[in-house]
Amino acid sequence: MSFTQGDSIQVNFSMVDDVNTDEVYNILPVNNVLADHPALQLPEVRAAITALKCLRELHRPPYARWNENMDILDWLGALFGFQQDNVRNQREHIILLLANRQLQLPSTDDLSSMLNPSIIGTLRKKILKNYYNWCAYLGRKPHAQIKEHMSREPKEQNELLYISLYLLIWGEAANLRFLPECLCYIFHHMALELNKFRNDSSVLPAYIGEDAFLNKVVKPLYLKVKAEAEASRGGKAPHSAWRNYDDMNEYFWSSRCFKDLGWPLNERSKFLASPNAAQQNHDWDFQRFKGIWQKEKVGKTGFVEQRSFWNIFRSFDRLWVMYILFLQAAIIVANEGSGIPWIELKERDTQVQVLSVFITWAGLRLWQSLLDAGMQYSLVSKETPLIGIRMVLKTIVAMVWTIVFSVFYSRMWDQRNHDFRWSDEANRRLLIYLKTALVFIIPELLALLLFILPWVRNYVEISNWRIFNVLTWWFETRLFVARGLREGVVQNFFYTLFWVVLLLAKFSFSYFVQIKPMVKPTKVILNIKNIPYKWHELFRNTNQFCVVVLWAPVILVYFMDTQIWYSIFTSLVGALVGLFSHLGEIRNIKQLRLRFQFFASAIQFNLIPEVLLPQFHGSLIAKVRDLIRRIQLRYGFGIHKKIESTNQVEAGRFAIIWNEIVWTLRGEDILNDSEVELLEVPPSSWDLGVIRWPCLLLCNELLHALSQASAFEGEDRALWLKICTNEYRGCAVIETYDSIKHLLKKIVNKHSDEHSIIVNLFQEIDTSLSQGKFSEKYRMTELPEIRLKLITLVKILLTKPSEKDQQKVVNALQNLYDIVVRDFPKERRSTTQLREDGLFTERTDNKLLFEDTIELPDVEDEHFYQQLRRLQTILTTRDSMPHVPKNLEARRRIAFFSNSLFMNMPRAVPVEKMMAFSVLTPYYDEDVMYSREQLRTENEDGVSIIFYLQRIYPDEWSNFTERMHREGMKDPDDIWTAKVMELRLWASYRGQTLARTVRGMMYYYKALKMLAFLDSASEMDIQKGFQKLVATASRPMDGVNENMNVPSQWHPNSEGSGADASALLKFTYVVTCQIYGAQKARQDNRAKDILYLMKNHEALRIAYFDEVKAGRETTEYYSVLVKYDSALQREVEIYRVMLPGPLKIGEGKPENQNHALIFTRGDALQTIDMNQENYFEEALKMRNLLQEFTNYYGIRKPSILGVRENVFTGSVSSLAWFMSSQETNFVTLGQRVLANPLKIRMHYGHPDVFDRLWFLTRGGMSKASKVINISEDIFAGFNCTLRGGNVTHHEYIQVGKGRDVGLNQISMFEAKVASGNGEQVLSRDVYRLGHRLDFFRMLSFYYSTVGYYFNTMLVVLTVYAFLWGRVYMIFSGLEQALINVANATDNAALGAVINQQFLIQLGIFTALPMIVENTIEHGFLSAVWDAFTMQLQLASVFYTFSMGTRTHYFGRTILHGGAKYRATGRGFVVEHKSFAENYRLYSRSHFIKAIELGVLLIVFASYSALSTKTFTYILLTFSSWVLVVSWIMAPFVFNPSGFDWLKTVYDLEDFMNWLWYKGGILAKAEDSWEVWWNEEQDHLRTTGIWGKALEILLDLRFFVFQYGIVYQLAIANGSKSILVYFLSWIYVVVALAIYLVITYAQNKYGATKHIYYRMIQAAVVGLSTLVIGLLLGCTQLEAIDLATSMLALLPTGWGLICIAQVLRPLLLPSLVWDTIITLARFYDLIFAFIVISPVALLSWLPGFQSMQTRILFNEAFSRGLQISRILVGKKTHSM
Repeated sequence: MSFTQGDSIQVNFSMVDDVNTDEVYNILPVNNVLADHPALQLPEVRAAITALKCLRELHRPPYARWNENMDILDWLGALFGFQQDNVRNQREHIILLLANRQLQLPSTDDLSSMLNPSIIGTLRKKILKNYYNWCAYLGRKPHAQIKEHMSREPKEQNELLYISLYLLIWGEAANLRFLPECLCYIFHHMALELNKFRNDSSVLPAYIGEDAFLNKVVKPLYLKVKAEAEASRGGKAPHSAWRNYDDMNEYFWSSRCFKDLGWPLNERSKFLASPNAAQQNHDWDFQRFKGIWQKEKVGKTGFVEQRSFWNIFRSFDRLWVMYILFLQAAIIVANEGSGIPWIELKERDTQVQVLSVFITWAGLRLWQSLLDAGMQYSLVSKETPLIGIRMVLKTIVAMVWTIVFSVFYSRMWDQRNHDFRWSDEANRRLLIYLKTALVFIIPELLALLLFILPWVRNYVEISNWRIFNVLTWWFETRLFVARGLREGVVQNFFYTLFWVVLLLAKFSFSYFVQIKPMVKPTKVILNIKNIPYKWHELFRNTNQFCVVVLWAPVILVYFMDTQIWYSIFTSLVGALVGLFSHLGEIRNIKQLRLRFQFFASAIQFNLIPEVLLPQFHGSLIAKVRDLIRRIQLRYGFGIHKKIESTNQVEAGRFAIIWNEIVWTLRGEDILNDSEVELLEVPPSSWDLGVIRWPCLLLCNELLHALSQASAFEGEDRALWLKICTNEYRGCAVIETYDSIKHLLKKIVNKHSDEHSIIVNLFQEIDTSLSQGKFSEKYRMTELPEIRLKLITLVKILLTKPSEKDQQKVVNALQNLYDIVVRDFPKERRSTTQLREDGLFTERTDNKLLFEDTIELPDVEDEHFYQQLRRLQTILTTRDSMPHVPKNLEARRRIAFFSNSLFMNMPRAVPVEKMMAFSVLTPYYDEDVMYSREQLRTENEDGVSIIFYLQRIYPDEWSNFTERMHREGMKDPDDIWTAKVMELRLWASYRGQTLARTVRGMMYYYKALKMLAFLDSASEMDIQKGFQKLVATASRPMDGVNENMNVPSQWHPNSEGSGADASALLKFTYVVTCQIYGAQKARQDNRAKDILYLMKNHEALRIAYFDEVKAGRETTEYYSVLVKYDSALQREVEIYRVMLPGPLKIGEGKPENQNHALIFTRGDALQTIDMNQENYFEEALKMRNLLQEFTNYYGIRKPSILGVRENVFTGSVSSLAWFMSSQETNFVTLGQRVLANPLKIRMHYGHPDVFDRLWFLTRGGMSKASKVINISEDIFAGFNCTLRGGNVTHHEYIQVGKGRDVGLNQISMFEAKVASGNGEQVLSRDVYRLGHRLDFFRMLSFYYSTVGYYFNTMLVVLTVYAFLWGRVYMIFSGLEQALINVANATDNAALGAVINQQFLIQLGIFTALPMIVENTIEHGFLSAVWDAFTMQLQLASVFYTFSMGTRTHYFGRTILHGGAKYRATGRGFVVEHKSFAENYRLYSRSHFIKAIELGVLLIVFASYSALSTKTFTYILLTFSSWVLVVSWIMAPFVFNPSGFDWLKTVYDLEDFMNWLWYKGGILAKAEDSWEVWWNEEQDHLRTTGIWGKALEILLDLRFFVFQYGIVYQLAIANGSKSILVYFLSWIYVVVALAIYLVITYAQNKYGATKHIYYRMIQAAVVGLSTLVIGLLLGCTQLEAIDLATSMLALLPTGWGLICIAQVLRPLLLPSLVWDTIITLARFYDLIFAFIVISPVALLSWLPGFQSMQTRILFNEAFSRGLQISRILVGKKTHSM
């Protein structure tokens, strides 16, 4: 059956109950076109609905009954078995996409309900572009092709069918949305079935019926993904043992998916095979299938993630080859002499020696091929034999090259040495070697050529020609992604220049400062003979090992210091880019005042669309005009400064925008009422003929004008020109004069003689002004006196005098009249003259002048008194009010907003033509709003949240109470009763809560409504809107009402339908509250708060995951979208889309985002985290930002728009300030340079804006595989770059972001990020980017991502290498030999180099970029002062401590795994953290490492000959001691009350209880040391054999202490025998035995038979004393040897414990394990006492507690925080 276009019918699935869903809709009631909804009146929306209803030539789907209003989506839903709510959801989605695209077309007068022909085609191409690329890649013909010769209607219908089919598939795909090519595979087959059914209705799809698509297509694939995720054992299994999302997706990059999986899906295919699936299918034998599955299952696809540090080399082999080859060449050149390198290279011998780098190069290629084979061998299968062949061939070829180069090189030197010169034969062999090298580097030369011609490289990579695939097979695996990544020539040039200059600086520094100074000491060491060793030398040729020890830290610094150079160059280039971007031109309110008139024009230019004819949009003429206008605005060129307003429309628009900004700031309580009146632009009332600037600009200007006038002698014109040199001064004069004129006329009865006198008086003054004779006629010196009389009058009027007090007004007017009429004129006039001039009258009733003629305005006339207060301000202010506004945040926001308008940004388009966008926020169970109980509950220090906030934000609390009093609060106690909701919101808006985020994001909706009104408003509308805005200036400006579902105050009509419709079409906000359904079920207060937010925010939608019990053993899972219906006054469910299973099978956050993604709308999507906020003034620029998607940046349009962040938590404490400064530097200067010129910016988290449709079809906004994608956000950037996207960065708009403010929170965040980077090292994304990017972009990528963490680790390893090397030289005797033979200062200089490198690393990483960025935005002096203050507050201690955190977790994750999400918490941190908690968190990452380094330093100080030279010792060890002190003391320095004596005592007691508490089955790590100790070893249980081996190898270092120290003991008597070391183990065994005996006795007799315990103790002590006495008397043992032995024993014992932990599976069943636990507890006790000892000492000493408090809370002190009272709980304020 087929039906015509006129057949308007709709399907109702026969299996679905008839439910009236027309009344419940999301944005548009698309099911009810007759509904009274403003958006349905738009012809574009109607055209989209009409297009979907075109059903011509479509056969009736089987098994469906029909109703009216059927459309294409219903038809597809019935045909393929899509869910009804999925159909409803995508219907609205498609209608909005089509309607918004139609709206974006140039305006025409055609209002017909027909879509533009290009709209649907463009949308189809964008949505299906990835599908078309996939088909081309696999050599398959697309089944969604459109024939160009088709007529319009069939063509549009086909395009809509394909668009709808893809979106319906995507909308129901659930977790499969992470597999974009899997969706392409499904679409490919379903499109074919669609085409067949349209041609022949008897050819039915493979799957039909109720929910057929979900149950028959999605669910089998989902179950396979879920089974693989479960095989990961929560991420603990090796990545190589299970298939993640990427593996599953990349299976569809090969044509084998068509053969194996087929269509309909072959459930017994290798791809779907799994034991779980076998168990669920009872029709065939499970055991038989399990065996088949294990043999023939599809393994890893495309890449195997192996846990190894060698991934750093594999992924970035080109970088390491460069470093290693230069190091080799530099050492060769430096070894030849002391000259400069280019002179040394003139020697033929040196030249030939340098050519040995080709042997090394070939060897590195061989190693790379071996690594590839060793790590990726599991990719080889029957289906992929070519991968194995290439691995083998590459290894063979690399081996051949290595052998060839080695043979040729040796033959060349043999001939040269035989002839004692470079003879002809030697030169011939040299020539052969060079020709061979030329052949070897041909691939590199070809790569260089293609780098110079990037478009050729892109064409070759993107092309699917088989010849290109064959030619490139040897060099790279053919992939669907990572093709065509080259940038344009211009971009190539800039980032190449950056890196060429940087590398020149780095290599020059390395050669002259690092490598060359080491050559001489190396030669000396190698030539030393007969070294008097101090221990038994186990190996020969230890001179060479000594060289290795000396060179190790230098080489580590050599590999690491490029990161330092990168920081330096990034700072310089970032500053340059920032300056050219015009950042920091307006840094404060003072600078804004100077440019306010230009600022007003900038608002008009940037935020108000320009009306252009369609042919001029985007034209060169328009761009040139915009450029000229920007220059005029920026520098004031050619702008006429107008005092009189000639364009009321522009002035009205500016006033509406500016005032809404000001009043929004007031609603946020960062301005008070008086500041609002100073900042707002009042309407043109009181008959003023001048621009009414904010009163703040006019302050003090009248006094200056009067002063100038009083002292001026000359013509009026000259005086006026002098006054008007300052525009605001002239405005102040005119406004004051006109205001006084209006005021006097208003308060005097119009029908009285006095009113006529006033009129005549001003007419006379006006005449003199117009004739230019004012100064001739009047005494200018009387003006100040007139001002004083006016001030008196205004003050009286502001008291709102009653009729009884009108005499005061009369008196004031009489005094004013006397001075103006009698004293002011130069020519004194008689009474008769005054009467003739109409300036005097005699009252017939014998009353005084003005008596009984006063008519005061109504006391409720707020507008009159507001203008009167403005007049008083202008008259009375004697300064420029530099501290208005007082609130620092208000000043910062206004300054940034004003500066941003002078930066380069796209011109705004009308709201109806802007891109539609959505905002998506993932939420789990964090705070929505603070409850009343939370606000009042006190912590252990007696501090409640509300008390804390009152002290942190005193000015904002004052503003809040002022607002509450204005809104009717009379009693302060009302704040906890009638105004408790306002109080909760006020507090929540100052924390990191969901309410704060929602308020900020809803500013978009508010801004769009206002801008939509301004776009279409006439002059009359603007005037009415302005008047209404002013009339409601005293409205409640609170956080509750500012975004409520009420008409905007600036709209002239109460309905505001047009603006509301535009805003709804353009903006959607979805908060994906994952467990909202469960929260509702258990009546959680968070659910109630979320409902409250929905109720008060019209455009807010809540998506959540719902579980419904469908039977005893059956659970159904749904993605649900709800909103609050204001008509029904309740929450309503909009969509309920069934899922194939549980939501979370990977990482939680991306899974949460993914399920709600189907409910977003528009072309763009901004991802916002729950610790972020937005600002109204920034929301005004969103449509400018979205226009960036239409511009080319290089050769591509953006796929991600990077947005600047403002960290708003920096004022809480010095620690929060450090973190804020570090984060701010990264999100500004760092990302600025990454975007331009380096072209390698990724997505580092929120609040970037995505090209939604681009990402929708390419896997979404993040990746979700377990553990490997724990840093889910950055993988969106990786995916974008690999798939040919473009990421830009824009700093003219900002979004607020909260950061962790306590050290423990910060450390957990750093641990999470460092662990995430450790996992990134293993990922395929990093590997592919490292290989497929060109060389210089690869360098940028490395040093801005994993390289930063790897180099941070190298800094710490450098300290380790330096100190361990020194200890080896001391113990072995090599150091003394060096001192005897060579100049010790050479070695001291080496240590100084290492020391300086460490300090430079610290300084450059933290100080320089921050100083540079602060200089740009705040000025040089401010930046230097901030840096100095930070150092006084021990910022270096914090950054050094953070470096340890990153090093520990990054290294451990790569080596052993164990990365996990760490909930940091986002609360206010003012409570003291216990010592036990700090020890649990930092003992393994910082304390033990610091103790180890401290022991090394003590050994150095005790045994080194250099330690006698104090200056040399300090030079060598200063940075190491800084690191040790920082790692031990930072958790206490930055801990509130960290040095409080009583708390230290309590902490020690609490620690001892924790240490000895055995715990039980349910005990947590917080309760028991043993539970915590076991959890600390989790990473060792999941690590592989290589990880365990390397861990044991590293632990062997602890035995060096014992080996070295025993030979230093006097009892050794100088013996060097190995027996001395073996005998020392007797001491270890005896000490362990004593400890075990004492422990055993305590456990057995300590509680019941205490006397036995004491007897055993006495026996042990007596026996030990006897043995020691005998040794002292009979041997060479000295008393000092006993203490020294402890220094050897402790590291040995710790080494044994560490090795035992690795061997736990072997030792656990034995009795030894209990001994290990006992010994480990004893060691933790020792470590704890070492750590707490300096803390206890500082706590005991007076003054340190107050000093620590000052350091920690200095910034908060400056803002009024009474921290001393907070920490002791002595409140001075009672609520």
